[in-house]
Amino acid sequence: MKTYLRRWSAQLVFLSSLLIISFSGHALDVNTATAEELQTLKGIGEKRAEAIIAYRNSNGPFKSSEDLLAVPGIGSSIITANSEELEFGQQDQN
Repeated sequence: MKTYLRRWSAQLVFLSSLLIISFSGHALDVNTATAEELQTLKGIGEKRAEAIIAYRNSNGPFKSSEDLLAVPGIGSSIITANSEELEFGQQDQN
């Protein structure tokens, strides 16, 4: 029963975060988004979300949507489908 409640609770938290993102009207900051948040974008599943984060960790923050083209599995159709949902904040790295 405890395992079931923990699993249900984790799913509820995940779904709540999806709803907040979906209805917030704000763009998603690709430089700070979690894998779960990235998966709310059109065409982005678990593997692509992980690829975005791995690329970001290795190469630093994205400056524009064109930078995303360097991520394996991300093409112009994904960028076009999500163009109004993408934001590129927190680019300073000292």
